[in-house]
Amino acid sequence: MITVYGVYGSPFVRKVVVALEDKQIPYQLEPIIPMGVSPEYKKIHPLGKIPAIKDGDLTLPDSSAICAYLDKKQPSPLLYPTAIGDFGRALWFEEYSDTALAQVIGGKIFFPKVIAPKFMNKPCDEAAVQKAVDEDLPPLFNYLEEQLGSKKFLVGDQFSIADLGVGSQMVNLVYSGVKVSEAKWPKLAAYFSSAILQRPSFKKVMSEEEKAFKA
Repeated sequence: MITVYGVYGSPFVRKVVVALEDKQIPYQLEPIIPMGVSPEYKKIHPLGKIPAIKDGDLTLPDSSAICAYLDKKQPSPLLYPTAIGDFGRALWFEEYSDTALAQVIGGKIFFPKVIAPKFMNKPCDEAAVQKAVDEDLPPLFNYLEEQLGSKKFLVGDQFSIADLGVGSQMVNLVYSGVKVSEAKWPKLAAYFSSAILQRPSFKKVMSEEEKAFKA
């Protein structure tokens, strides 16, 4: 059984466990908070971040590396498109998620709105969060709206690492009480509602996350 090191709520941990759920690979989550990690954990992830995994004798850090590994370990269902152009674009959307979306959704909205008050006893600067929602989020959503067009998924005709990356970041908006406006971004709102939030793997992981937040 694969051990995933990390905690619920992290979009990068979410990306890995949703992939594991989709591929029906057994796993267990071992809680690791990415602050002041032990020297032992740094042997697994030298940057002290989450997630990392242990699969037999193999240890591997970083959600992108892990998802690529899982796709080789269990190819069905494929996370990475086989068509070369779609493959490249899927990698790009994963990078867009891990950087641009993560910086705004995670760093400017979810962390100060949810994590800091609940787990660090720090009050939320509501004005700063609202500024991020009003000013920083719209350009990111405008781009995704344009890229979706009339498609059900971001790349090709099936769920891929592109959707996994984007969806894993956007889920934290749900926990932050931020909705994707159907009036401003109708395609993105429909995509997020159907392709992400209604996907069984996402629903199962979110159910576990909600339990963790209530604990």
